[in-house]
Amino acid sequence: MDRIPNAPTGSFRATLIDQDIAHIARVMRPALHGDLGGPILPASYWRQRLHKLLDADHLTKSQLCAIDSLLLQLDHFCLHDLPPGINVRSGSPAAAPDLARHG
Repeated sequence: MDRIPNAPTGSFRATLIDQDIAHIARVMRPALHGDLGGPILPASYWRQRLHKLLDADHLTKSQLCAIDSLLLQLDHFCLHDLPPGINVRSGSPAAAPDLARHG
C-alpha cells in the first residue's frame, strides 16, 4: 500500500508525457533564441527536461524518437550558435554526433 493515490498511471501517464514532449517541441527553440538579452531558458534547462522524460518508465517508440529528435535539435543549436572563435572538441559533452548524417 505504498502507492501515491493520485499518481498518473497507464495511458494517462503516456498522455502526460506526449503533452510534455509537444510543449517542449513548441517552446524550446523560441526560448533558446530569446531576445536581445539572450536565451529565455538555457540549453541546460531543456537538456535536463528531456533527460527527465527519458527516465520515465514505459516510453513508446514514438516518444523515444521525439525526445531523441529534440535532443539532436538542441545539440545542433548549441553547436551552431556558439560565439565566434569557440571550438567544440568531438569528445566534449557539448559536442553533438555527426549532424551531417541527420540532414
